[in-house]
Amino acid sequence: MQRVTTVLQNTVIKTKAMKHMQAGISRTMILPAKLPLLNQKYPICSFYSIAPSSINRSTLPEKYGKKLPHYPIPVFLIAQLAVHKEFHSTGLGKISLIKALEYLWEVNAHMRAFAVVVDCLNDAAQNFYAKYGFEVLCDHNGRTRMYLPMKTVKQIFEP
Repeated sequence: MQRVTTVLQNTVIKTKAMKHMQAGISRTMILPAKLPLLNQKYPICSFYSIAPSSINRSTLPEKYGKKLPHYPIPVFLIAQLAVHKEFHSTGLGKISLIKALEYLWEVNAHMRAFAVVVDCLNDAAQNFYAKYGFEVLCDHNGRTRMYLPMKTVKQIFEP
């Protein structure tokens, strides 16, 4: 999970997120504040971006890998999950993650994926995701990639 300021948050959403959504390669969801500012606009408290992706079965623990095909395994990537610095330590990171997983579970009903993956920027992000059941998968582009199998996500939303 990233800590962001309003300027960074607006820049990311207006530039990268909008361009990626227009290109059809990701989807960004925002969680606005309950109360508007004086200009009647609702500030963004947190956001997450998700995208389709794939992993190689050789990166998975043997208990999963040997049961899967040799071609790339489809996964959902939480490309970004960030909470505005004013809302840290309020539980909004957890809520944002749950909303992202809930959305991906709904998508999974139409387009199956093996797991949800995240690429952690730092140890704090790795600890955050580990707290919610994500496990280390591998190093990916200099970051720790973690995963949560869709079977686990199913247990959250279909107990």
